Amino acid sequence: MTFNEVIGQEEVQQRLVQMVSEDRLPHAIMLCGPQGVGKLALAVAFGCYLLGRKPDDLASADILDNPDITEHPMLRKLEHPDLHFTYPTIKLSSMGADHKPVSDDFAREWHELIMQGPYFTLDQWLTAIGAENQQAIITAGESDELVRKLSLKSSQGGYKVSIIWLPERMNIECANKLLKLIEEPPTQTVFLMVCQEPDKLLETIRSRVQRIDVKKLPDETIRKALVERRGIDEESARRISRMVNGSWMKALQALQVGSENEQFLDLFILLMRLAYQRNVKEIRKWSESMASFGREKQKRFLEFFLRMVRENFMYNFQQSDLCYMTQEEENFARNFARFINEANVLQLYDLANRAIRDIGQNANAKIVFFDFALQVIVLLIAKAP
Repeated sequence: MTFNEVIGQEEVQQRLVQMVSEDRLPHAIMLCGPQGVGKLALAVAFGCYLLGRKPDDLASADILDNPDITEHPMLRKLEHPDLHFTYPTIKLSSMGADHKPVSDDFAREWHELIMQGPYFTLDQWLTAIGAENQQAIITAGESDELVRKLSLKSSQGGYKVSIIWLPERMNIECANKLLKLIEEPPTQTVFLMVCQEPDKLLETIRSRVQRIDVKKLPDETIRKALVERRGIDEESARRISRMVNGSWMKALQALQVGSENEQFLDLFILLMRLAYQRNVKEIRKWSESMASFGREKQKRFLEFFLRMVRENFMYNFQQSDLCYMTQEEENFARNFARFINEANVLQLYDLANRAIRDIGQNANAKIVFFDFALQVIVLLIAKAP
């Protein structure tokens, strides 16, 4: 993988390569930022650059203009023996009682997913390994495996690169062992951590890595990439780029036929229609269907609900620059937006946030969503224009 496969983030790319050209590359770097902005893509591209680069290669400015000069057959397939991936795993029923799951147990699933592109979510990874409702973590067995791998001599005589995806999911035993490894790193080893919630990491680890914050992508960068890389028409690309909040991952999800976003829109529309009709019997069925989702998906729907409340409220002002909706969402908003007004918008926000809190605290989902839907009836009808 090369830097030209990363969407935007030219400033971070330049900074990483400049560290190498100026011979001041730290042994541990942590890329931090929100989901979908390209942290993993940057880490993989930079890892491939380090492994494919020769001492007399071009300077940083040229390497970014000509990224393919570091390409190597093994790097193209991400199968270089000095490129190591660490990621959250689960314990399968087929594993022995004493076995601590490690990344190599799921190497095939990881390789298949990352070869499709380095932009994917933890939920997509959990689906790929059949996690169902299990919580994926990085175990102490993984840190032992890292010590073993990185103590070996580089097969190519250069760097050894360890990419750790979501290090905040390490258990405490693993985190302490990794800390020791970072404090006394093997020769020519570079750790590249891809972190979404750095505050959950041990302070002692955070203090020993060089943190680089990866910012949200500008709307124009996403719009241009959608047009040039995905062949999307200008109007659709403009709408998508404005509503994904700087995340290329969300932009990709918006392109998928039958995507989760479309499913959530259908559920939102159905809830609002049933609430307007005061159809409690069907609302009960709606609540039961919502309860069948996993808790993370339930929370994502409620976050979608919050966005739709905000967008429909703003639609009433007839200022296109203030609205961030797809064409399908706007089509529904034309007739519905007037029901979201100054009298109920804040209460709807509070209602959804309480439901997110309750779901996060493992409350009974059927009860949470049934009560949620009944409250929507009250706020929608009692505050109707």
